[in-house]
Amino acid sequence: MASPYERAPKVKAEDLPEANLQEKVIMIRRVAKVTAGGKHLRFNALVVVGDGQGHVGIGLGKADAVPDAVRKGQAIARRNMIRVPLVGSTIPHEVIAKFDASSVMLRPAVPGTGVVAGATVRAVVEAAGIRDILTKALGNTNPVNLAKATMDALASLKDPQQEMAKREGVKASAA
Repeated sequence: MASPYERAPKVKAEDLPEANLQEKVIMIRRVAKVTAGGKHLRFNALVVVGDGQGHVGIGLGKADAVPDAVRKGQAIARRNMIRVPLVGSTIPHEVIAKFDASSVMLRPAVPGTGVVAGATVRAVVEAAGIRDILTKALGNTNPVNLAKATMDALASLKDPQQEMAKREGVKASAA
């Protein structure tokens, strides 16, 4: 079963102004594979890319060197950007999402609250342009799973105007 982030319609990075895109490396992890000839070191880089205006994506790049892993992560994040519905500087409603053993709760906040979140969730929501939000990481706090859970939560947010229009259309057709 695909996650909400995987099912969400993707926004092409070419459609967004290149100058507005911000990239942030959330985590770099060294991975060692033990072989008969010794240890083979590789690197993983988790990168978030956003324009600060409701578009965000994450990417996990893997390579033999850190710069290559970061570059791959940026390319993957740009390919997988989604649109997040915003109401002012916050989200429209509360949402809880789970990815593997990590869960995250996102709750709208009044203007002036700021971003109340840990490092991983903070990087993702700030890249999306959310300036007022309350969050809680539940379960495992592995940065990769927490970032994916956050993206699932953001992807499952509904735009209030679109939902009302959909429901009005359903009422009209039922009557």
